[in-house]
Parts: sequence; C-alpha cells; structure tokens
Amino acid sequence: MSKYKIKSQVVTKANEELKIYAKEFARARDIKPKDINYQVFLQDKLLVAHAVKKGVTSVLFEEIKKNSPFDDRQWSDFLNINVRTLQRYKKAQDHVFKPIQSEKIFELAEVINMGYEVFDSSENFNIWLNSPSTALGNEKPVNLLDTSYGKDLVLAELNRIEYGIFV
Repeated sequence: MSKYKIKSQVVTKANEELKIYAKEFARARDIKPKDINYQVFLQDKLLVAHAVKKGVTSVLFEEIKKNSPFDDRQWSDFLNINVRTLQRYKKAQDHVFKPIQSEKIFELAEVINMGYEVFDSSENFNIWLNSPSTALGNEKPVNLLDTSYGKDLVLAELNRIEYGIFV
C-alpha cells in the first residue's frame, strides 16, 4: 500500500476524473475502472500513454495542480504556455490540453507523488526541490523539471534517497 501524502479531497476528485480516462481502455486490459485510483493510474504507463493521447482535461489538471508545490507561473513554464492562457483554461472548464502538454502534466504528477512519498510531506519535498543538490550538479531539482531528461534525473535522485543511497 502506498504512503502518498496527498490531500484526500484532491485524490477523490482526481480519481473520478481518471476513471473517465480508464473506462474504455481498461476494459481491454481487464482492469475495472472502479479499481483505478491516482497512484494505480500513474504507475500504469499504458493507461498514462492512453490518457496523454486523449489529453488532460482542465478539471483533472486543476486537481493535479492543487496537489503540487508549483504555482501558475511554474506550471506555465513547464507547459510552455502563457500564464494568462493557463488561467483562461481554468475558467473554460472544458479545455483539453494537447498531448505534449498532457505528457508533461503526468510526468510532473509522477515526480510530485514520488517526492511526497520519499519526504513524507509536501513541505519537506518543497524544501528539497528548491535546494541545490550535489548529486544533480548543484542544480535545484525544480530547475530540471522543464525537460524529460531533467525529470528522469530528479526521479532517479528521489529513488536513491528513498533507498538511502547518497552520492
């Protein structure tokens, strides 16, 4: 069982949104949509790949964003869109992000969840994200999250921390 420190109300809303994505695809894989939750979804790369193709809805994005340590400016930088555009998407409620942006949203959700698991709190994770890491060339982990390669480096470092391997 996972020990993610995610706000339960956010997870509940996100779970409902993710079940919509999983409904048609999960049937083909003998997964019951009712068994899908935030953590299961993020760990099933095939489900994530399917959701990326469909695009993340603004409703799901807002739920993921509420759970994140990132503000609108950081999200707009990660997604390579203007802050005002991002805020307009929130008001629209029916916006669906492009696959390239959806992929980045799920990548960041994966990092956020792993970070909360490793550090047991959003506060400790946020401190780590914004502190230079010798294992990452004295870069702040948050500064690496704008690329897939950087995200992989951050996840690898989180894995090392989780298993007590300090470089």
